[in-house]
Amino acid sequence: MESDTSEPDDDGLFSFPRLLTVAAGLTFSLILIGIYTAVAGAGLTCEGRWPLCDGWLGLFPANWPSFIEWFHRLIALPTGFLLLGLAVSAWRGGRSKRVRYALTAAVAILPSQIVLGGLTVLEYEVLYLTAHFVTAILIFSLVVAATAWSIGPRFERPPRLAALVVAGLVPLFAVATPFVISVGSMRLHMAYYGVGLVAFSALIALALWVRDGAELGGNERRIAGVAAAGTVVLGLTMLQLRLPASPTEMAQISGSAALVAVLSLLAVWWTLQPAAGTTSGRPA
Repeated sequence: MESDTSEPDDDGLFSFPRLLTVAAGLTFSLILIGIYTAVAGAGLTCEGRWPLCDGWLGLFPANWPSFIEWFHRLIALPTGFLLLGLAVSAWRGGRSKRVRYALTAAVAILPSQIVLGGLTVLEYEVLYLTAHFVTAILIFSLVVAATAWSIGPRFERPPRLAALVVAGLVPLFAVATPFVISVGSMRLHMAYYGVGLVAFSALIALALWVRDGAELGGNERRIAGVAAAGTVVLGLTMLQLRLPASPTEMAQISGSAALVAVLSLLAVWWTLQPAAGTTSGRPA
């Protein structure tokens, strides 16, 4: 399996893995702020003046709703530059090919995300809002993958760590889905997406770490495949909640959440089996 080179500064305060983790956290926060901005319709307060706003000289917000939109853009700026710097550092520092390519792909997608963000303010249509969300999730997935590959060697049993996070959060995500659909509270909505994105990240890490830590026997292939399937279904479930839904579609969303739970818990069960020494000769 391909692994990252070990750099002397990998344990420093501003080491590559730590900065990559910060970038993943910023991207996570940016998505949540973006969801809040879209649900609240805050982008409309800038009066369609993107990239300007409605305050002094068009550079500052005039009220709380426009501040939300303005703050979303403010966080996006350092996040984008941090990802660009990490991509350059990955190439210059001889990081593994997959880390270099993941970060390069994330940076390459950023311009289209900026354009889509502008269109959500200028047009505020479901098509643009959906495309903006999908692109954000794609960038987030690439950053999470690069982070998982970079920090995995720092943990003694990374697959088990990811499996425990999945086991704790995915059932919560599945149980909360019908309530989010019926209640529609902004706080519940944001908490739901926060839990969903963390579970999404853990599923990606689980799939990647299992592939790296084994020779891909039958059990490992099942874990990686089920975790990957759970990731896709969970992502689609979060996307469905961003769209107008009929009662029938709401039932389908709840079914998708239940499927995520089943797939994820299967992956968790298979991952934790070696610890009991029941399905593998590998040490726990």
